[in-house]
Amino acid sequence: MTESIKISTNKKNALYDIGPQVEKIVASSEIDSGLVSVFARGATAAIMIQENWDDSVQNDVVNLLSRLIPHGVWEHDRQDNNGDSHLKAGLVGPSETIPLRDGKMALSTWQNIFFCEFDGPRNVREIAVTIISDR
Repeated sequence: MTESIKISTNKKNALYDIGPQVEKIVASSEIDSGLVSVFARGATAAIMIQENWDDSVQNDVVNLLSRLIPHGVWEHDRQDNNGDSHLKAGLVGPSETIPLRDGKMALSTWQNIFFCEFDGPRNVREIAVTIISDR
């Protein structure tokens, strides 16, 4: 089964916690065991599993990527001024796959799922959540 999550973003670069929305889809699936795939639709966004205790790690991710991949120096900027957004999204990757055990995602205490916005703000961003049963 596949369902979509739609969110709006309010910053050029930021991580948005989508764990609760994914958990809701998992619960409604009534699938006990398998895999959960979370996929960002868009060439300038990504999905990351990261610590969710406070905002410091998310801020560090944004700051690191901004230092590694600065804005305004890429060949693609001549087309639409978002070369860095494409490179960040490609480096992080568009998806994550999480094991599903006993009807719950097998994330550790400190792990959560984040949508990574690298070309915001955007009114609508879409994330595809696919659950595959192993039975």
